[in-house]
Amino acid sequence: MEPPKSYVIDMDGVLVRGRTMVPGANDFLRRLEARGAEYLVLTNNPLYTPADLAHRLARTGLHVEPRRIFTSAMATARFLASQRPRGTAFVIGESGLLDAIHSVDYIITDHDPDYVVLGETNTYSFSQVTQAVRLIIAGARFIATNPDPVGPTESGIVPATGSMAALIERATGVAPFFVGKPNPLMMRNALNYLGVHSEATIMVGDRMDTDIIAGVESGMETILVLTGVTRREDVARYPYQPSRIVPSVADIHP
Repeated sequence: MEPPKSYVIDMDGVLVRGRTMVPGANDFLRRLEARGAEYLVLTNNPLYTPADLAHRLARTGLHVEPRRIFTSAMATARFLASQRPRGTAFVIGESGLLDAIHSVDYIITDHDPDYVVLGETNTYSFSQVTQAVRLIIAGARFIATNPDPVGPTESGIVPATGSMAALIERATGVAPFFVGKPNPLMMRNALNYLGVHSEATIMVGDRMDTDIIAGVESGMETILVLTGVTRREDVARYPYQPSRIVPSVADIHP
């Protein structure tokens, strides 16, 4: 019998919606484990550490080990380490990003840093943004964890990393390098972290413009679920198509 394919699974809109588990998501993960399939839960959200996210998922009824969670903050830290090992960075973000950058032996500083790294935070500070602008103008390289312009909360959408990056770009004239989806770099980092090959891996996501394009550009089979952002009637207008469309992860049988 052929070995089971591995799965890279987007989190929001696929496994959970807000603080609620997508019906059948727990059964889907159990099917993967029963088959011995490797899987990784992927998120562009850089706010939280894998342990934080595992705890949040557990509260919805989904039990995912922290080692099976990979964030845009982790991908950003790996990118920095590959470009300039043990460098320095001025960072705007929360614990998920700060911990990831510390984990690759980076020094966080506002004194002549190699990089300005922008992530998501619940409390964007005008003074921090001003400092970031000045450092970039002075020569620091501009990196952002992900291009999402808005993020969902229980009370509605809020501005996210992409929106703040646009503000800083307008002020400096310097465009950021976005590490997270849809950059295939995020997917390659995730595959390397999981230790699997793209041709034997399936990307499961709810967005054509981030999840599916990232999977296609990384050479992966893709499955679009209809429990999140993209509607079935929207799919035909994209020049790339998912390998399969299913109502939800409950309908995926590895």
